[in-house]
Amino acid sequence: MKLPILFITMIGLLSLSACQPKANTDQGNMGQFADDTAFQAAHDKPEELAFTGKGEMITFATPDGKQGSAYALKPAQPSGKVLFVIHEWWGLNDHIKQEAEHLFDSLQNVTVMALDMYDGKSTDNPEEAGKLMQAVSNDRAEAIIKGALTQVGSTAQIATIGWCFGGGWSLRSAILGGKQVVGTVMYYGLPVDNAKELAPLKAPVLGIFAAKDAWITPEVVTKFENLAKATGKSLEVHQFPADHAFANPSNPNFDAKNAGEANKLALTFLRKHFGA
Repeated sequence: MKLPILFITMIGLLSLSACQPKANTDQGNMGQFADDTAFQAAHDKPEELAFTGKGEMITFATPDGKQGSAYALKPAQPSGKVLFVIHEWWGLNDHIKQEAEHLFDSLQNVTVMALDMYDGKSTDNPEEAGKLMQAVSNDRAEAIIKGALTQVGSTAQIATIGWCFGGGWSLRSAILGGKQVVGTVMYYGLPVDNAKELAPLKAPVLGIFAAKDAWITPEVVTKFENLAKATGKSLEVHQFPADHAFANPSNPNFDAKNAGEANKLALTFLRKHFGA
C-alpha cells in the first residue's frame, strides 16, 4: 500500500512545482524568481551608457582557489574605510560602475569596491540575466566576498550596499564580515529568514523596500523585521510606495522621486556609520 501512496504524493508535488517559480536552493540567490515573466518585465533593459570611469578592475585570490574581481576606486590617502557595492541581476555593468563612482565621490576618503559576483559575465537581456542569477552558487558567492575581505585586510572598516540580487548579498556580506562591518544597506533584496543565519550579524542594517513589490513583499519585510527584533539586531526599514527595482541605477524608467529619497537615506546612513 505504501507504493501507491508515495506515487500519488510525488505526482502531487510535481503538479505543485509546475505552478511555482523555479527555486534556487542557494538562499543568497534570488534565482527562484528568475523564470517569472512578470519579474523579468519589472526590470527594464538598461539604457546605453557612455561611461569612461576613473576606477580600475582589480583581481584578488578567493579561498576556493580561484580569482575574484572588482571595480575599485581608491582615495589618494586610504582611510581604512571600504564600501562593497554589489550589482543587481544584470551583472557588473557600466551603470553599477557609475553608481560606485557616485558613492565614491559622495562619501569621500572611502575605498569603493564593486564586486563582480558573476565572474566577468553581464547582460542586458532579461532571460539571460535570470540564467546568470540562477547560476550563482552560495559557495562561489561567499568565496568572492571572503576574498574581498582578505584583500582589504582585517583592520578595515567595511560597509555594504546592493540592489535586488545585490541587496540580498549586501546583507550576507555583512554577516560574513562580522565585526568588521559597520553598516549594510539592502535595496529590495531577499533577506535571510532564520535566526541561525542572522546570528553572526554585528552591523546595523538599513532596509529599503518597495510596498508594491510582488516578490520581496511587505509580508517578507515584516517577517524580516520580526526576526531582527527577536535576535536583537539593529534594522531600520523604509518602504516606499513604489514597485520592485524602483531605484536600480540601470533602470531607464526608475522612480526618480522615491529613488532620490531612498538614496539620500542610504548616504546619510553610510556617512553616519563610517563616522564621517
